Amino acid sequence: QVAVVESGGGLAQAGDSLSLSCAASGHTFKSLSMAWFRQAPGKEREFIAAMRGSLPYRADSVKGRFSISRDIGKNTVALQMNSLKAEDTAVYYCAVSLGYPNPPGDPSQYDYWGQGTQVTVSS
Repeated sequence: QVAVVESGGGLAQAGDSLSLSCAASGHTFKSLSMAWFRQAPGKEREFIAAMRGSLPYRADSVKGRFSISRDIGKNTVALQMNSLKAEDTAVYYCAVSLGYPNPPGDPSQYDYWGQGTQVTVSS
């Protein structure tokens, strides 16, 4: 079993920053890839960013505003969100893969998911 837990969501105003954290625990062996997705009401799940091994990937929609980092030894990943916009409002999910998803934004290739954390940005 693998537990994936996100934290750091909440309410922010446009232009603010938030940092989300995700920790994977249990029989992870080694989580080779960790990623962030988000889903807004009425929309498909959207890829945000991933660490595929040590290689970072970011969706075009968040380049220049969001950054991803991880501590491989601690099995954690963080998403630093700057210059938040109302359009960023969504439930943000952390996903874990025991392999190397290719492409890294394919949600079907991730093995474990967190419960999600709500991010609400008001303007």
